Amino acid sequence: MKHLILSLLIAFTFNAGAQVENLKLKNVLVIALLEQEDDHFSIEINLTELLSNAGIKAIPSLNILKRGNYTTVLASDSIQELTRTMGVDTYMLVSVRGYDKKFKPSSCKDDLQQALSVGNLFPIYRDEIVSVSFEFTFYRNGQCVGSDIVKCGNVSDRESVLKKFRKQITKKFTHDWL
Repeated sequence: MKHLILSLLIAFTFNAGAQVENLKLKNVLVIALLEQEDDHFSIEINLTELLSNAGIKAIPSLNILKRGNYTTVLASDSIQELTRTMGVDTYMLVSVRGYDKKFKPSSCKDDLQQALSVGNLFPIYRDEIVSVSFEFTFYRNGQCVGSDIVKCGNVSDRESVLKKFRKQITKKFTHDWL
């Protein structure tokens, strides 16, 4: 019985670690699933800049979508063909998971269409919070290939969230996503 439990524990540990292993990001479409337009713009531009600085070709969804369009349009065949011709092989979805440090990455059950249709009502900063957790989900060929959580703690305003976000993402590039 002990061996079975130990085996299961090891299997789950490797599975959790495999959530983002071997992503080998090269060409990424960055999609921020955020309700507020200024948050959406800030996260996509920051991520695109950080990815480009790390040597990864990155395009914000703002360059693909017309203003006011729903993100579900990005799952359409015509847009996917357009992004493929641009060299994009990975869709990176980012959203605010919540304001706690205890979140775990969600399982990859949804396809791209379902993931893009999920709404997000959380802004990147809310008064009286000290921590924001961002969830990243990676899709290739419409299927989820990994997910990760980035926690930004000790924040006091929107600017400190963005500063911590940039710092934490840079760590993720060097340790997990490349």
